[in-house]
Amino acid sequence: MINTNEKLGAYNVWANATLLGHLDKLVAGGATLPAGGLRIFSHVLNAQAIWLGRLTATPSPVKVWQEHDLAGLHHWHEQTSERFQQYVNSADDAELQRLISYTNSIGETYTSQVSDIFTHVPVHANYHRAQVAKELRAAGLEPINTDFITYCRELSAKEALADVPSL
Repeated sequence: MINTNEKLGAYNVWANATLLGHLDKLVAGGATLPAGGLRIFSHVLNAQAIWLGRLTATPSPVKVWQEHDLAGLHHWHEQTSERFQQYVNSADDAELQRLISYTNSIGETYTSQVSDIFTHVPVHANYHRAQVAKELRAAGLEPINTDFITYCRELSAKEALADVPSL
């Protein structure tokens, strides 16, 4: 049986890494990254840290709209993307059904099921990665495709290559 949250978690790691690699290439080519794109991608990685904090009952090291430069984006990707995926992958049924209560950035209190958070984080990130792509295009830079189906195609291609016997 396919675990959709595990697949979305792996996709999220891939998409964040793919976007970061693209931003690195743009900067190496002399481009100036749009401040709006950096702000939005900062929000993606901050949100991952915040949700991890909520899931583990630990304080968040970042604020929801705290801004990072490219090096900071790499840091928060390394600190949160795979860690979130590992958390998803290790969750048992009790954890998936667990309810957590938390206060959002504007002081509103909510209760959410862990399995819903596991779906929300990659969906939220995908929404904002699309906004980063729009910011890049508006700045005259070519965005990169981080669509879920693109990830699935790359995964299938890697699996097909792994099945090919070597000579």
